[in-house]
Amino acid sequence: MSEVMEKLNRKNRGLEQLNPIKVVQFGEGNFLRAFVDYAFQRLNNEVDFNAGIAMVQPLAGGMVNMINDQDGLYTLFMNGIKKGEKIQDIQLINNVVKGINPYTEFADYLALAKEEELQFIVSNTTEAGIEFVATDTPDMQPPASFPGKLTVLLYERFKHFNGDASKGVTIIPCELIDYNSEALKKCILQFCELWKLEEAFVTWVSEACTYHSTLVDRIVPGYPRAEIEDYNSKLDYQDNLIVAAEPFFLWAIEGGDDLKAKLPFHKTDLNVKIVDDIRPFKMIKVRILNGAHTAMVPVSLLFGNKLVMETVNGDFTGPFVDNVISEISETLPMDKNEITAYAEEVMDRFKNPFIKHALADIALNSISKFKVRVLPSLLGYYNAKKELPTSLTFSLACLIQFYKGTWNNEALPVKDTPELVEAFKKAWELEDLNSVVATVLANTEFWGEDLTKVDGLVQALVLALNEIETNGVEQGFINFSQKK
Repeated sequence: MSEVMEKLNRKNRGLEQLNPIKVVQFGEGNFLRAFVDYAFQRLNNEVDFNAGIAMVQPLAGGMVNMINDQDGLYTLFMNGIKKGEKIQDIQLINNVVKGINPYTEFADYLALAKEEELQFIVSNTTEAGIEFVATDTPDMQPPASFPGKLTVLLYERFKHFNGDASKGVTIIPCELIDYNSEALKKCILQFCELWKLEEAFVTWVSEACTYHSTLVDRIVPGYPRAEIEDYNSKLDYQDNLIVAAEPFFLWAIEGGDDLKAKLPFHKTDLNVKIVDDIRPFKMIKVRILNGAHTAMVPVSLLFGNKLVMETVNGDFTGPFVDNVISEISETLPMDKNEITAYAEEVMDRFKNPFIKHALADIALNSISKFKVRVLPSLLGYYNAKKELPTSLTFSLACLIQFYKGTWNNEALPVKDTPELVEAFKKAWELEDLNSVVATVLANTEFWGEDLTKVDGLVQALVLALNEIETNGVEQGFINFSQKK
């Protein structure tokens, strides 16, 4: 290998032949590059799908310039454990044809609507991205919101092809919200109404275009900054856009035989499931993977850990996470063997030595995460067994302690809205733990319901918090388990 490595571009790699643009992708971040673009590359490689991707930068600031500087090329490292063995798969992703910043290249953005072979729109613009913004107008270059930008693009396509139904597109959003495609379609139709677009377009966008809700599952830490020298040593070119991900991959997409024909993933061994209903996949993923993540964070941070891997390998915190997953699993209305297999896979993923997943990063907006990901399991367990689940209840106690903001005279990485942080501050200023807990649990803004009505929950949390403050997390959990 030469000391000065060659720049990564199509000419240097002999990849100057471009695929036609079949996919317009809103979002250029790590997740889409390690997930959707990788999936389409598998189709290209294995079934001659011949799909090029045009990336659209959803915000004014982004990575499009860096992507274009490498002609859309980048390296994906998939690192993990399989049957106890460390594995690393390295792939050069070469299906990204171009990146477009619609804020500076609006004409190029609109030109995407005229691509003859365009079939798919995919997106991941974060949970806040699918939003109707009433101040968007059709003559903005571009509208501020993602649905506004998409409506303008679809309208341009409708006009260019004179309403040809065969030029409708398949829209597959990957944002982590419930019924993501329905939410996106609703926003588009709101813009049609607001902008007084003709009825023929409303019919085209409703009937010629199809909308498919999704569940995506892959841990993508992104650019491996801390280990970049090691990663670079495995390449014979200079890549500024390396992305690291785990090998695990699940993409569940709602659709029928028509979608299976358009996206022939069944001809690969990639774990893409085109199904009538993604809700069972979503439930098991959100409850076990996301739920265990969220439940472990306050316990493990108070215990003194920094990383997920450190947590699941710990003598105390590892079995605690096992207990959390066991309690969650008992609440899921699906095949127990399937649940067990997924739970075991999740623990292997948490133990992945290549992924340095910081607990402080997962701690962002922990209350809203606990409400969606963990509370249904806690309440489901209570409703089924008429008793509180020990580990999930203790996790909630640690969460309340965590939002006090300090522990052992050190600041904790609480990251949430100022209003929520202030509400916890006021609760913790109350005279006794009973009042603190009752105030927190009664706040329906936090939980969507008054949790003081759950019989015994206030008392259990007061007991747990007393133990935590008196004896620390590990001994406190042992005592709590015996007393509750």
